[in-house]
Amino acid sequence: MATLLHIDTSVFPEGGSASRAVTAAFRKTWEEQHPDGTVIYRDLGTDPLPHLDGVAASAAFSDPATHSPEQQTAFALRTGLAEELERADAILIGAPMYNFTIPSTLKAWLDQVIIMGRTSGAEPSAKGTPVTVVASRGGSYAPGTPREDFEYVQNYLEAVLGGGLGLEVDFIVPELTMAPVNEAMADLIPKYEASRDKALEDASAKAKALVDRFTA
Repeated sequence: MATLLHIDTSVFPEGGSASRAVTAAFRKTWEEQHPDGTVIYRDLGTDPLPHLDGVAASAAFSDPATHSPEQQTAFALRTGLAEELERADAILIGAPMYNFTIPSTLKAWLDQVIIMGRTSGAEPSAKGTPVTVVASRGGSYAPGTPREDFEYVQNYLEAVLGGGLGLEVDFIVPELTMAPVNEAMADLIPKYEASRDKALEDASAKAKALVDRFTA
C-alpha cells in the first residue's frame, strides 16, 4: 500500500483557494484509485510549524547525547518531519505564490525537514520520491510574459526539492486566479477558466498515474 504525504499551505480555506481545489482533486482521485493507501496530511495554513531557530539548527550538528532539553524537543520535531517525508511514496504540495514566492509556512517546513546528512546531502533519504507541486498564482509568470522574471516559486522549489532533497519534481500551474475578482483582468477570465480546468484534469491524471505506478 502506498503512502501520500499531502501538504497544503494556502492561507485561504477550501472554496476560496485555487491551490486547495487542485490538491483536493488530486487527493480525491488518489483515494478513489487506492482506497487501501495511507494519507499523511499537514495543513500548514491552519497549523504552521515553528520557524527554524538556533536551537533546532544546532541540534542537527551535535551529538544527541549532548542535547539540552530544548534541543531534544526541537530535534524531535525535525526528526518526525523527516520520517514523514521518508515514509511517503508520493508527495503533494500546494504552493500558492505570495509576493512572488512561496508561503512562509512552506519555507518553515522546508527548513525543518532539510537535515544535512539525512534528507539532504550526497544520498538524500527520500531521493527519487515523486512530488507534485500545485503552484497557483493570481497572474501569469510564464515564459514570454511581462513578469516572467518575477517567477520565484517554480525556480526555487525545483532547486530545493529536486537539487536539495533529490525528489522527482512535477508542477501543476493554475494561473490568472485573480481574474474573476479583479476588474482589470476581466478579459482574462476565459484563460483563467481554461487554466483552472486543465489544472484539475492534470491533478486527477497525475494521481491516477502515480497510483498505477505503485500498484503495478
